[in-house]
Amino acid sequence: MEHTQLKKILYVEDESDIRAVAQIALEDIGGFIVKYCSRGEEAIMSAEEFQPDLLLLDVMMPGMDGMTTLQKLREIPALKNTPAVFMTAKIQAHEIEGYREFGVAGVIEKPFDPMLLAGTVKKYWQVAYERK
Repeated sequence: MEHTQLKKILYVEDESDIRAVAQIALEDIGGFIVKYCSRGEEAIMSAEEFQPDLLLLDVMMPGMDGMTTLQKLREIPALKNTPAVFMTAKIQAHEIEGYREFGVAGVIEKPFDPMLLAGTVKKYWQVAYERK
């Protein structure tokens, strides 16, 4: 399945204040259609129906963390190759390399600049498709 444009983002973030800032950054500035989930379980339940072009996942969440959520989302056939981007407040170089092995296109550091978030997400999405 070839995507020519990034339109729909599934965003999993447990902190409502970060989701609110991201909503402005992704919808108002970026023009994306975004499905917001506060937990990994919620994302898994709604992802297939939403059909996202990109998975945007917080790394550290209570219950199911970002990596576990991504692994579960990858079990859904329609999402097996959907590009993923992680967001985290604790970026470690060795962890980023480990994420790439799971097909993570990039990592965005929190706090992020709302004016730059949409462009950064789009850049990582393009990187993911250039790898294919």
